[in-house]
Amino acid sequence: MAAELSLRAAVVVASNRASAGVYEDTTGPLIVAALRADGWLVDDAAVVPDGEAVGTAISAAIAGGARAVLTSGGTGLTPTDRTPEATRPLLDREVPGIAEAIRAYGVAHGVPTAALSRGLAGVAGTTLVVNLPGSVGGVKDGLAVLVPLLRHAVEQSVGSDH
Repeated sequence: MAAELSLRAAVVVASNRASAGVYEDTTGPLIVAALRADGWLVDDAAVVPDGEAVGTAISAAIAGGARAVLTSGGTGLTPTDRTPEATRPLLDREVPGIAEAIRAYGVAHGVPTAALSRGLAGVAGTTLVVNLPGSVGGVKDGLAVLVPLLRHAVEQSVGSDH
């Protein structure tokens, strides 16, 4: 059971339109499926409006025992893209290499606009929080980088050996 608890994750999707029911979110289920396939215990994604609600949902996931919280959306340049601003105050330490690797992966795979993502990654207590872009392609690129290192990063956040 302890191993199961150490692999609890949460997914938060920042989208004004999806949270209002204008359209169905597709990135949350994609992230949830990838995490479950990797052995993580994760509920369906929480879909919230951009801005303050994102920080509230991340905080709730941390309080609920998530060891990893992945967000989707709100990392671009539009005025409503506020996920990094909602995330940063929650972080004790940033892990810029993760966000840099996600952007670099996208650019290297033919998506120059991946460089426009302002997504952050960092540790809040012992929880790793990572902002992914809001597009399906951006999420797929982010997961390609993140899934192989996620367990190790979470183990490191509690002081486990390399």
